[in-house]
Amino acid sequence: MATINKEARANRKQQILETLAGMLQTPRGEKVTTAALAAKLDVSEAALYRHFANKAKMFEGLIEFIESALFGVMNKITTDETDGLKQVQLMLQTMLKFAERNPGMSRVLIGDALVNEDDALQLRINQLLDRLEASLKQSLRIAEAQGHKINDAGTAANTMISFVLGRWHAFAKSGFKRKPSDNLEQHLAQLITGCLQ
Repeated sequence: MATINKEARANRKQQILETLAGMLQTPRGEKVTTAALAAKLDVSEAALYRHFANKAKMFEGLIEFIESALFGVMNKITTDETDGLKQVQLMLQTMLKFAERNPGMSRVLIGDALVNEDDALQLRINQLLDRLEASLKQSLRIAEAQGHKINDAGTAANTMISFVLGRWHAFAKSGFKRKPSDNLEQHLAQLITGCLQ
């Protein structure tokens, strides 16, 4: 009996997070309230708080999903692909296509959905972005060790993450019309060529 309740609870938590992510996909980018979320799920606000202590915990759940999804793929890239520049290209594609497949998450990634929420949430997104940048920098250093002449791995990684943030931002602010992967091959070619001496 306890196992069934635990499973039902996990399913309800997942349903709450999926509904929250869906609400973040509205092109107008309205603030999501717990009242609106509860109405969408056809439950009371109190029912939401049985699964999450507060709204910040719900957003933390979304951030955990983002971290797990992105770094799961990034780790696979670094394990399966030995070429440093190819790793960089695949990582950048992963970041951009993740946001495209999960429009609501792009609003979390750029901090748009976190305005007026707990400051710790934006700090966590900043740390996630730092980790993404560090992954790019590490792959650029691998490329250097493989004989590619990189101008400055730190500056190049920072430029690349700034590009990704810009694409996420344009996607969210266009009402999800300007796809992050538009002209992706040309952009990536320029970015990667630009970091070579």
